[in-house]
Amino acid sequence: MPVTVEQLGSQDAEALRALLSKDPIHNLYLLGLLEEFGVAPRGRVSFAFYGRFDNKVLTAAVFVGGDGGLVVPSASDATATSVIADALASSLKLRGTVGDKAAVDALVRSLCPGKPRLSRTQRLFSVSADDLGPFTNPLLRLAREEDLPRLLPLAQGYVREAMERDPLAEDPRGYEARVIQRVRQRRTYVLEEAGGLVFKVDIGSRSQYGAELEGMYTLPAERKKGHATLCLGQISRHLLSSLPRLTMRIDERDESTARMARKVGYLAGRTQRLVLVE
Repeated sequence: MPVTVEQLGSQDAEALRALLSKDPIHNLYLLGLLEEFGVAPRGRVSFAFYGRFDNKVLTAAVFVGGDGGLVVPSASDATATSVIADALASSLKLRGTVGDKAAVDALVRSLCPGKPRLSRTQRLFSVSADDLGPFTNPLLRLAREEDLPRLLPLAQGYVREAMERDPLAEDPRGYEARVIQRVRQRRTYVLEEAGGLVFKVDIGSRSQYGAELEGMYTLPAERKKGHATLCLGQISRHLLSSLPRLTMRIDERDESTARMARKVGYLAGRTQRLVLVE
């Protein structure tokens, strides 16, 4: 039978999970999206999974959310990803994508006719409980809703540094709503010192296979004091008490954060790419 590309339905959920769990480290973000949202009924437009089938066997998948605002490919052969990208080219406007570099490059070739606003090469780091070093800070805690006035500047600072944009200037109400939603979902951890918040980190995606950390940020005036090392060790130890692995993406130009992650026990994996078109 010929190779086909189809929007996945509920009947494909187990096949998708089986595909992604073959490489759980590099598919951890997608596994979290699958566990959180499931597979939407066909025709739903807010988010969807699309798959490449070869003789009815699912060989690659792409998550599309927010009308192209978040496009995440599975850690599959780039040729297979290209087939999905070509099939979506006439209907999808790519605005942002992240994942294995080869797969993201395949998406960009088909779905981004111009030069992206931002393109960052990253490295995926992972850790298991056996790899952790002796770094902890028991003062790291879940953020609370009353923390929002002090938390927003940290969240804003991270996006400014990582994505070269100001989310509070672009969409203050929408961004504040997203920050408070993460707090309500118990996905944001903070460190408080002398009445101020000096560090934050988010759980970007979580499933039975593990969790991916993101948004790690220390106030510039509080850097080089060991906050990030101790807090990364703390949240890693906490989460790995019930999960098999954690991952985080680090910009390849950010050698200081990479050294810190290695110190805590994280190991470097494959090259990733983050692309923002708008």
